[in-house]
Amino acid sequence: MHADSTVLAYLEASANRTPSAIAVVDAQSSLTYEDLMMRCMRIGTALARMGAQGRSVVIAMEKGCDTVCAMLGSLYAGASYVPIDPEIPTERLEHILHTLNSPLVVVGHKGNERIGLFERLGCTWLLAADLATSDVDADLLDDVRRHALETDPAYILFTSGSTGIPKGVAISHHAIRSFIEVFVPTLGICASDRLANQAPFDFDVSTKDIYSTLATGATLVIVPRELFMQPAALIEYLRQNGATVLIWAVAALCIVSTYHALNSDALRRVRLVAFSGEVMPLRHLRQWQSTLPEASFFNLYGPTEITCNCLYHKLEPTRDYKDGIPLGKAFDHCDVRLIDQDGREVTDPNVEGEIVVRGPSLSLGYVGMPEQTARAFVQNPLNGTIPTLVYRTGDLGLYNEDGELFFRGRRDNQIKYMGHRVELEEIDLVVERIEGVQRCRCFFDEKRKRLYAFYEGTTSVDDIRSVVVGTMPPHMRPSNIIQVDSMPLNKHGKVDRRELFASNRRKPTNR
Repeated sequence: MHADSTVLAYLEASANRTPSAIAVVDAQSSLTYEDLMMRCMRIGTALARMGAQGRSVVIAMEKGCDTVCAMLGSLYAGASYVPIDPEIPTERLEHILHTLNSPLVVVGHKGNERIGLFERLGCTWLLAADLATSDVDADLLDDVRRHALETDPAYILFTSGSTGIPKGVAISHHAIRSFIEVFVPTLGICASDRLANQAPFDFDVSTKDIYSTLATGATLVIVPRELFMQPAALIEYLRQNGATVLIWAVAALCIVSTYHALNSDALRRVRLVAFSGEVMPLRHLRQWQSTLPEASFFNLYGPTEITCNCLYHKLEPTRDYKDGIPLGKAFDHCDVRLIDQDGREVTDPNVEGEIVVRGPSLSLGYVGMPEQTARAFVQNPLNGTIPTLVYRTGDLGLYNEDGELFFRGRRDNQIKYMGHRVELEEIDLVVERIEGVQRCRCFFDEKRKRLYAFYEGTTSVDDIRSVVVGTMPPHMRPSNIIQVDSMPLNKHGKVDRRELFASNRRKPTNR
C-alpha cells in the first residue's frame, strides 16, 4: 500500500518537513519529530519481529512521550494499539485481554503489578524501553506496509461499560484520517499550536490531540493527570508550556473554574477551547469566556463509534445561550439525522428523535461482539434499497424553531417517574440556570423511586426548591436536593452519576 494511506503518513510528512521541531512533550522529556519517528520505527521493528502484524498490542502505560511511541510503533508493526489505564480494575482488564485473544502487552517498567496477570493469561509482555533499542529494519517495515490496508484497525478503545459489558470499538486508519482532515481546518489548528492533552489515551478525545498534532506538525503537550487535582498547578503547567489549544472534556474545564483557578495572564496564549462529553454548564462557560475573551470556543459532539465527533458549534460571544448550547452542524465528512421509533426522519421543531450518523469515519464495530455490532450499526432506515450503514447513537436530540439541533439526553438516561418519561439532563439544565448554581447532575434511585439532584454552588437548597416548584411539573421535581463540594468523575472525565449518588445520598437535604 502507499504510505499516505495510514495515519503514519502524518508523522512521516511532519518529520520530513520539520525534523527538529518538537513533536511531543511530557513533564520529564520531549521528542523532536525526527526522534519520534525513529523511535517509533525501532519499536515497530521489534514488535514486527514478535509477530505483531494483524494482532492487537495493549499499551499498559501511564501517558507520556514513551506511550505515544509505543502506540505509533504498534502501527509500524501492522498492529492495532489498545491503550489502557494502568490502574484499570482487574476484572475489566481480564475481560479486555480475553476479548483480544491474548494480545502482546507493552509495559513501562518491570515493576508493573499486572505482569503476573499477563503471564497467567498467556500474554507476552514487553518493556517499552527495550523495544526502543532495536535497530530499524527498513525491509521488514516496508513488507509490513505492503500488506496493510487503510481499512485495517489502527486502535481499539473499550467503552466505559456503564450500561453493560465493556465493548472494544475498533477504529480504522481511514476513519481517523477522514475525521482529522475535516476537523483540523474546521477548528483552524496549525503548526504553531501547542495542544495541551487532558484526556487519557484510552479516551477518544486524545485522538484529536495526537493526530491533529501529527497532521499539522504542531506540538503535543501531555498534561500529567495528577495536575487535575491541583488546578493552580495545572494552570501554571499550561503557562510554562505555552499551551494554545485545549480540547478537553467538560468536567475538566469545570474543575478549573470551580476552584477559581482561571488566570488570564497564565492562559494568555490559549486561542482555542473545544469541549465535549457532557452538556457544558453556562456559568462555567461564561467564566472561561470572560477569562479568554479573544479565544474561540467550540462545542463538539460525537460518540467513540463514529471516531471522535460528527457535530460542532462555534460559540457566538454575544449570545446568551439561555436555552442551551446547540450541538451544531455536521462536519463535512458525515451526515447526521434524527429518526423516530419507526425509523422515519424527524425534521419538525421540538420533536425528539434519535441521532444517527453515517459516513467514512464509522467504527469497524465491536471486537468479538457481532450481535452488538449488528444492533448498533444498521441499514440506513432512510434508504432501504442501497446497502449503507448508520450508527444509532442512543442519544436523543431535537431541532428548535431555527433549525438548530440540541441534545436531549440518552435513551438509557430516560427514566420513568410518576408515570412520565423524564430526561435527567433536562432537569440538570433547569437547575443550572438558577443563580448561584455552578453545576447540577441528577440521579434516579430506581429501587426507591426517588429522584435526586446534586449541585455545586452557593445558593441554598430552599432557593433551588422554590424555583423548581415554580417552573417544573411534579414529575420533573427532584425529591431530594443535595449540595456537594465536588462531583466524582469516571475514567473518561465525565461526572459519575452513580458514584455521586452513592457518596452523597445520606447528606442532609430539604424535602
